Amino acid sequence: MNALRRGRAGRALGLALGLALGGCQSSGGGGGAQSAATAAQANMQLGSAYLQQGNLPIAKEKLERAVKQAPRDPEIHGLLAMLYLRLGEESRAETEYRAALALAPRDPEQLNNYAVFLCGAGRIDEGVARFQEAARNALYRTPWVAYTNAGVCLHSARRDAEAEPLYVRALQVQPGYAEAATQLVELLLAQNRAADAYGRVADFLKRNPATADLLLLGWRAARAEPNPVNTAQMAWRLQTEFPDSEQAHNVSVAPAARN
Repeated sequence: MNALRRGRAGRALGLALGLALGGCQSSGGGGGAQSAATAAQANMQLGSAYLQQGNLPIAKEKLERAVKQAPRDPEIHGLLAMLYLRLGEESRAETEYRAALALAPRDPEQLNNYAVFLCGAGRIDEGVARFQEAARNALYRTPWVAYTNAGVCLHSARRDAEAEPLYVRALQVQPGYAEAATQLVELLLAQNRAADAYGRVADFLKRNPATADLLLLGWRAARAEPNPVNTAQMAWRLQTEFPDSEQAHNVSVAPAARN
């Protein structure tokens, strides 16, 4: 599920690994709580970085320490959810996602990440509802990503009639979002709607930089119509703009189209 990339295991928080870890508590009266919060942030940041690197045992150690130091921090619970999911502990992952949302019920990032989990678990309607909730949240900086993710979730369940308008909505909100255009064109080609697919590619390329994936899809759509002129144009652009790409190689070795 390409578009669900935004649910990956957390963001790297550029922190030097030599930073002193916060297992130590201040012995001062009012400073204890502040010290615990600082320690929790340090452990959370280190845990996130280790999670990004794939060092799951150390990430687990840091994040579980962080949540003890700051049990009401939704970001820590969200990172723990991602960690447990990577470890194959789906029940614990869902517990942590729910804890994060209980503490920050309108946090669009947490909504999006939980939605990714739900879709991966086959709970399509729940996941789509969460994606749409995130997309409608005025605080969410990239609602087009949530709309695209909702479409991918539905497409995974072969509910393409419901997925298509969500890709279209993503492009209405952010016309330059290539991932939404790619997902939409792939859906149209799968439905043998070659002319519609080519039109979507051509419209996107008029206003935005090309991607190798979209040029290849445009070439496939033009061949399927068939339209030799458009086919040749897409092949030329692909081989000129992305000469070393796998997509350009696929075009160069493809058999000639039958008329």
